[in-house]
Parts: sequence; structure tokens; C-alpha cells
Amino acid sequence: MSYGQTNELGYYGVEGRVHIHDLQATILHCLGLDHERLTYHFQGRNFRLTDVHGEVVKDILA
Repeated sequence: MSYGQTNELGYYGVEGRVHIHDLQATILHCLGLDHERLTYHFQGRNFRLTDVHGEVVKDILA
């Protein structure tokens, strides 16, 4: 399976780029977990694995 395109050398994504937070949110979605509710408490603050930016990439899912 592939998604998007890279440059001629395969070094840079040029089309269909996915941020790591989006990829993690998509993987958690496939595992049946809500990435927005999966939080951990550290130094008086709640953190999420996908930070506040993660969105499920529905184009990847078939």
C-alpha cells in the first residue's frame, strides 16, 4: 500500500504528506482507541500522544 508521492530521489514528500500526529491518530483509530481521549498526566498537565494537531486520515483507510 502506498499513499502520496515523493520527489525523484524519494527523499521529500511532495503529494499526500501525512504528519506523524495524523499517522498516530489513524493507527489508534484502527485499534479502536479515541486518540483525543488517550491522555497521560505529566508535571501537572495532560498530554496526548497525538498532541492537539492529530486528525484521522480517512483517505488511507479502505
